[in-house]
Amino acid sequence: MLIEPGELLSKIDSPDDLKKIDPSDLYKVCKELRQYIIDNVSVFGGHFGASLGVVELTVALHYVFNTPSDQVVWDVGHQAYGHKILTGRREKFHTNRTYQGISGFPRRWESEYDAFGVGHSSTSISAALGMAMASKLKGDNKKQHIAVIGDGALTAGLAFEAMNHAGFTDSNIIIILNDNCMAIDPNVGALKDYLTDITTSHIYNRIKEDIWKILGKLDKVAPGAREAASRLDHLLKSTLLSQSNLFEALNLRYFGPVDGHDINHMVSVLSDLKDIPGPKLLHCITTKGKGYGPAEKDQTKWHAPGKFDKVTGEIKKKIFDTPQAPKYQDVFGNTIVELAEKNDKIVGITPAMPSGSSMNIMMKAMPDRAFDVGIAEQHAVTFSAGLATQGKLPFCNIYSSFMQRAYDQVIHDVCIQNLAVNFFLDRAGFAGADGATHHGAYDLAYMRCLPNLIVAAPMDEPELRNLMYSSQLPREGQAYTIRYPRGQGVTPDWKTEMQEIPVGKGRKIRDGKDLAILTIGHIGNYAKEVTARLEKKGLDIAHYDMRFVKPLDEEMLHEVFSTFNKVITVEDGCIQGGFGSAIIEFMVDKGYASKVKRLGIPDEVVEQGEQIELQRYSGFCPDGIEKEVLELIGKKVTSPL
Repeated sequence: MLIEPGELLSKIDSPDDLKKIDPSDLYKVCKELRQYIIDNVSVFGGHFGASLGVVELTVALHYVFNTPSDQVVWDVGHQAYGHKILTGRREKFHTNRTYQGISGFPRRWESEYDAFGVGHSSTSISAALGMAMASKLKGDNKKQHIAVIGDGALTAGLAFEAMNHAGFTDSNIIIILNDNCMAIDPNVGALKDYLTDITTSHIYNRIKEDIWKILGKLDKVAPGAREAASRLDHLLKSTLLSQSNLFEALNLRYFGPVDGHDINHMVSVLSDLKDIPGPKLLHCITTKGKGYGPAEKDQTKWHAPGKFDKVTGEIKKKIFDTPQAPKYQDVFGNTIVELAEKNDKIVGITPAMPSGSSMNIMMKAMPDRAFDVGIAEQHAVTFSAGLATQGKLPFCNIYSSFMQRAYDQVIHDVCIQNLAVNFFLDRAGFAGADGATHHGAYDLAYMRCLPNLIVAAPMDEPELRNLMYSSQLPREGQAYTIRYPRGQGVTPDWKTEMQEIPVGKGRKIRDGKDLAILTIGHIGNYAKEVTARLEKKGLDIAHYDMRFVKPLDEEMLHEVFSTFNKVITVEDGCIQGGFGSAIIEFMVDKGYASKVKRLGIPDEVVEQGEQIELQRYSGFCPDGIEKEVLELIGKKVTSPL
């Protein structure tokens, strides 16, 4: 079902078409664009509130600037739905975030208008500054480079590193701060309070507005307006020492705050900023979910609500006839509270994902012992290390792909110092519709090579609880990583009494004689399904749930390789360097000569899609596992893929 665009939007297939619109009709364009986003997301799902909040800014950017020659970097990328619709992808927008459809984030391969791929946050200023400096080196001083940073992305250290650099260049870069006080959850920290203060400072803003008006007049009558602007900026800083501006202290010329939903004013402001040289920051105040009442009222819930009734605001949920297993994240959230009630050393840490990781359950139950540190994964890890030096036991929950941003801290601040920090990597394996930037494909490989680190993955919810329980028992140093996927587990009756799982101890799911399947984590449930299916065909397949990638259960592996000369490993992680590689290393080191077939995420960038679609593509869906088993033992393959 295709959604019909409004009268004006139907005529816009590129920014050149947008520029043909009379300025008096831009308000109508914004209204139609906002409605088109609402219509599509309500039917097909996706991110929601963030793109609604930047509709006017998006229209103004493409109306004023000469994109794609002028380059716009969106940060975080889920703000860019309106951008995609205006840049030739309106008719494909219904495929957003679907298998082989367009990505839910900017992707360089998808469009020349996507100047930089952005899935994780806080990269835009660095990228845009690099583009601006490259233009300068080429002698192009007219090209514009715009970083749109919002949804909490300014809290990350990378953004400040970039601003610190930008302020001491003469680069042609405009930083647009989309200030809506939100990430997925409400922003936290001193920066949020500072932005609130600067937004509501009447003295500061009145003087800035006066200077803005003076600059406007000088632009029209005085050829020396740029020099005058510099003197006025200096005067402002001198006058308001008691009302200092963080951005101007970094040598960025600050403008604003402005109403990000006033399309005509945004066009005027951006047109003026184009003619002012050097690095600049425009502070826009917006409302996440603007234009859709329920999304404005509950911005966290409507960040990515899935399909919904656009009239009533009712979010559509699947109705099941039988009890359903909980999401792994909710098992984590409830279990950490259960453990923390008995162990006062446990503290919770998450970088801006309290609802996504279900750390919000602990934050509500024990607000003094659970910390949301903002979009700051590096800080989350080293903060956890500091807590560990003082005898606390941090439960640091970070999405698998986000942990990549803090890898040095895991090595330098945790592992080298042999500190007892527990890492919980949510969204391990395929993340689904969020695509390549969010897939947790690499953590098994990048974690298992580190010293003083235990790496584990539960096959089901009771195993997650048991691993969590085991990870909080006394130990000498050593960090502990437990990874689990996005979505539901397999055990509706999951709240069992917790038991210790000894470090490095796997379990045999079933005996067999024809071949052995070795699995790690939730994906082992597919192997369990396949072995039961093949039993009905007269095949006797053994299955081992290894539980740990580091240390491996060597006793169990000796049993495996002493019994079987054909082995299949299955993981929802990268083939190279992951679980299967660890098994092959053991086999070679111990002198076994078995044939091992590895199934996992291939050595390529895998785009978005439903998790089962991506698993089928990668070959470790149930049918894929069965096919490999049959081929390895020389049987005819009959199962379709």
